[in-house]
Amino acid sequence: MNRTQELSGQLSGKIEPPMRPSLHVPAATGDMPTYQIRAPTTGLPQGVVMAASPGSLHSPQQLAEEATRKRELRLMKNREAAKECRRRKKEYVKCLESRVAVLEVQNKKLIEELETLKDICSPKTN
Repeated sequence: MNRTQELSGQLSGKIEPPMRPSLHVPAATGDMPTYQIRAPTTGLPQGVVMAASPGSLHSPQQLAEEATRKRELRLMKNREAAKECRRRKKEYVKCLESRVAVLEVQNKKLIEELETLKDICSPKTN
């Protein structure tokens, strides 16, 4: 079938599924059966639409109301998500601040210990 025949067949409503080659695998031994794999021929032809889209069943006013409702819902969800994000950030900053405080105390103790060890190990000059 050439391209013109394909197009005329599609326009007349006669749509055939695409041809796919079958795969024939010969048996390796005499005991094994021969398998033949073929692509399924069932399914909807390309370009077939099952039903009308739900958007085409509403009036323009209903579409505008639906769009407004969806926008308000999206904005409300976004506000809640932003609020939660700010709360988590505050919690994270508090955690970091407490960690800084602990590390500063630890650093101060280590500096004092270093000074003590320097005093013990260094030769005394009198």
